[in-house]
Amino acid sequence: MDFELGEGYALELDAKDPLAGYKERFYHLPRAIYMDGNSLGLMSKDAERALNRVVEEWKTLGIKGWNSAKIPWITYAEKLGELQAPLVGAETEEVVVTGGTTINLHTLVASFYKPMGKKTKIIADELNFPSDLYALSAQVRLRGGDPDEDLILVESHDGLLIEEDDIIDVMGSEVQLALLPSVYYRSGQLLDMKRLTEEAHNRGIIIGFDCSHSAGVVPHNFSDWGTDFAFWCNYKYMNGGPGSTGSIYVNKKHFGARPGLAGWFGNDRSTMFEMRTEFEPAGTASAWQIGTTTMLSTAPIEGSILMMREVGIENIREKSLKITGYLMFLIDEMLSEEPYNYGIATPREPDRRGGHVGVTHEDAWRINQALIDRGVIPDFRPPNIIRLAPIPLYTSYYDIWKVSQHLQAVVDEEEYKRYSSDRGTVT
Repeated sequence: MDFELGEGYALELDAKDPLAGYKERFYHLPRAIYMDGNSLGLMSKDAERALNRVVEEWKTLGIKGWNSAKIPWITYAEKLGELQAPLVGAETEEVVVTGGTTINLHTLVASFYKPMGKKTKIIADELNFPSDLYALSAQVRLRGGDPDEDLILVESHDGLLIEEDDIIDVMGSEVQLALLPSVYYRSGQLLDMKRLTEEAHNRGIIIGFDCSHSAGVVPHNFSDWGTDFAFWCNYKYMNGGPGSTGSIYVNKKHFGARPGLAGWFGNDRSTMFEMRTEFEPAGTASAWQIGTTTMLSTAPIEGSILMMREVGIENIREKSLKITGYLMFLIDEMLSEEPYNYGIATPREPDRRGGHVGVTHEDAWRINQALIDRGVIPDFRPPNIIRLAPIPLYTSYYDIWKVSQHLQAVVDEEEYKRYSSDRGTVT
């Protein structure tokens, strides 16, 4: 894409932006430019309305809400899964909104990791989010294995990116399962999930993806690709609220399989209240639910999903690529040389990047703190990355232009030097 410098050009982009009106449907932090939606999305008025409706149902219906609410609570997880399915390229019964991200990882890996004979290994990678690696190691140990032997971590050549060829190279005859991120949380690199799924299946390997950094900003085609399973959180690009309920995708070819971690809400609805001692799994992705739907952590997701369906995930992706491209252009043209020395960790190719830009600097932590005090809300990931996430539904091109001015000013004024190198608990 060809971009131009200057404040007027940013305003021109906003005037032509078909998604510009959605910004008004979100609550914004006073006097701040919010660039951290890849960690926690802002609250929308749509999400608030859905939550308020469920609170009112609780107040006026009590326990009758399980059957008599606008969307009966007993099937709420399935209904939201049905609504969310088109956003990830899934069939309606292949998605269910349930659980927390790492809990969902555990239940899926417990279901699909079946070490037998020499086929005992799991492929992951050294750049994956640590929680995923902790869970995979725990699952290996539960099967009597040794993570040092049975968990293969694909190495990065530069500490930022993982090459698909390197992943495929370790898909040997001893590998039973692969679990990879869709987008790397530091660099924003987007993996070729279709290719990796095909290569895994050609070798008899089950494959799943953690899509926490792509759901809601990148289209997926899970059903067409034949991906075995996936999971994601809904508090980043899906704007479902802090700690909101996660989602599970299971390809329909696995329906009828017994989940590795069973719970009452995964039982077939038609026999659920017969209270049988024998678990009868639902014939859909609903079988992978464990506990009761956490209604107040799930309700905001309803409003967010409906808004995204209204916009269209392809339109969201189109703006995401354009606005991240614009941000990288400004950094390249204005801030990449002395005295600024900002770099970009994110791949430039549109089909290799997710929704955020990883900006590198040797003083990234101190610059991050200076930006926050200027009213720019990014986040930091060690060792040297400032993550900037222009969210298509509520970030304007003018916001991005102003961020570039702030990045310049904290160096020009040497503001970052006022801050300690000691990092806080939540970064």
